[in-house]
Amino acid sequence: MTSSTSMEAHNPLTSGDFTEASEPFRLFAEWLAEAEKSEPNDPNAMTLATVDPDGLPDARMVLLKGLDARGFVFFTNTDSAKGRELAATPKAALVFHWKSLRRQVRVRGPVEEVSTEEADAYFATRPRLSQIGAWASSQSRPLEGRFALEAAVAAATAKYALGTVPRPPHWTGFRVLPVAVEFWHDRPFRLHDRVVFRRDDEGALWSKTRLYP
Repeated sequence: MTSSTSMEAHNPLTSGDFTEASEPFRLFAEWLAEAEKSEPNDPNAMTLATVDPDGLPDARMVLLKGLDARGFVFFTNTDSAKGRELAATPKAALVFHWKSLRRQVRVRGPVEEVSTEEADAYFATRPRLSQIGAWASSQSRPLEGRFALEAAVAAATAKYALGTVPRPPHWTGFRVLPVAVEFWHDRPFRLHDRVVFRRDDEGALWSKTRLYP
């Protein structure tokens, strides 16, 4: 174990200094803030890995839309492949890779749906065309042609021409509740810094282990 130091003195850009952090959420928030300054596109992009009905891993890129003391939040159509897979097996892994900073974070844990209030609040912040798109797209389903999608968008636009666009019942958020968070920082000659935080379940104390690169 590495003893913790004052987070006020923590400089996330100092090579190896992150290994002295005592818990993962604040460290992740610092790294994400740095990525927002240096990544040219979507610093909140992450790989989301789930398990399909055949037990095979399934992965795709999504956007992190929330981070709190409980976990990592993203939103999606529950009828999509990832939505169906999470309903059947509510466990997931995430990977963040910030090439400009030469850093990576891996997250693993069970998954739960966010509350109705959280989903409604976030949906209300989306651009109107994105709200319309949530109604128009049968995500992950076969599409016979581009015209069919455009027709669905036109129909949804006409239906919600006036007033607030309500959140579709098939659209919500999921929160990954981490039991493991690993931080990786590139170092010369492949002598990288790796630290993993682990806990048995939400609310348990974190343990910290430094790993060979």
